[in-house]
Amino acid sequence: MRVVFMGTPDIAATCLKKIIEDKFDVVGVYTQPDRPKNRGMKLSFSPVKEVALAHNIPVFQPENFREDEAVEQLRSLQPDVVAVVAYGRILPQRVLDIPPKGCINIHASLLPCYRGSAPYQWAVLDGLTETGVSAMYLCREMDAGDVIDVSKTPIGPDETAGELLDRLAVLGAELLSQTLNKIEKGTATATPQDCSKVTFAPMLDKTMSPIDWNKTAQQVHNHVRGLNPWPVAIAEIQGQRFKIYATAIVPYAGNAAPGTILALTKTGLQIACGEGAVEIRTLQAEGGKRMAAPDYFRGHPLQL
Repeated sequence: MRVVFMGTPDIAATCLKKIIEDKFDVVGVYTQPDRPKNRGMKLSFSPVKEVALAHNIPVFQPENFREDEAVEQLRSLQPDVVAVVAYGRILPQRVLDIPPKGCINIHASLLPCYRGSAPYQWAVLDGLTETGVSAMYLCREMDAGDVIDVSKTPIGPDETAGELLDRLAVLGAELLSQTLNKIEKGTATATPQDCSKVTFAPMLDKTMSPIDWNKTAQQVHNHVRGLNPWPVAIAEIQGQRFKIYATAIVPYAGNAAPGTILALTKTGLQIACGEGAVEIRTLQAEGGKRMAAPDYFRGHPLQL
């Protein structure tokens, strides 16, 4: 079975490696065009392109599939199936119609929940205790195709979105391999999504970063976890702006105003929330480096 793979970031690279290891016939790889990166603005390959080149698989990088040439190029590869993982491009219907066995996608949520571009981040932001990955057939509507299979995993109470993604990448790679096996054998099923249970996971942006201390300690903790590693939660502490990378919920039954500094302990800086309190464990001052909170405030004493 001839497979064309489409993807761009690390989670997609993990999936590509898996199906190469499992001896699927990957006849071509599509990824986003090389982009300038870092201060030198040197063109940088995507993680997927690096994997493909390392295995001598042809790489294609069209800006989109609006041009006939890009569509015909894909058609010339004669894919039986197209596998998509975080490609970052919408595939038009004329592309979806090319592979006789369909276009499939690995999505980092348990569909129909969290359709959209930031599913695992919103699972953490919303305080879920379980998520997973879904294998589905692509259709014109985003993330709305029939589901082939899912794989579930718990979310740790202190797990960040970045840590969760690392685990979902491995889970997704295994699910992709299993799904391709089923498609090749003709045993893949397709279950329509329940439209009454659809939720969405819109793209994150930096306007979400400021911590709202009026929220509960659990909500603040989830906020910090869900925005790590990007765009990262921020807070102003005694006039100084910090990025907040790690917190913990601590026992507190007082009634101090939300945002009040309660104590600096050996493990962090405790701050009152609308309900309960959190302890900031890891932070980064503007222009500084990421540090344990007690280490930073030893050199920059607080006015308590």
